[in-house]
Amino acid sequence: MHIEQLRDYCIHKKGVTEEFPFDEVTLVFKVMGKVFALVGLDSWERGETKINLKCDPERSLELRGTYESVNPGFHMNKKHWNTVTINADVSDALAFELIDHSYELVVKGLTKKLKEELKAL
Repeated sequence: MHIEQLRDYCIHKKGVTEEFPFDEVTLVFKVMGKVFALVGLDSWERGETKINLKCDPERSLELRGTYESVNPGFHMNKKHWNTVTINADVSDALAFELIDHSYELVVKGLTKKLKEELKAL
């Protein structure tokens, strides 16, 4: 997967914005102001296609046990976030599925007001 594919996939989701709140190499995707994906662009430049994604804790354990390329989230809450290396043993299709899962978890946790604003977009 190319970074452009990842960006296009994330940015076309409803209510999503992108920004660099931490530094010039950490691209953050948010839905209604809440983070659902972080991409270290410097890792992509090195050929390591890594992305941090939110994940259900039980599913996180299952994924980490199944895929070498799914690990506890780097610089994140290890219970709720994974760092996923795409193109190792994680296919693009699985990566897109995990992005969807992260987005859905964040949307599920939005306040009622934000959910209504998202619905109206």
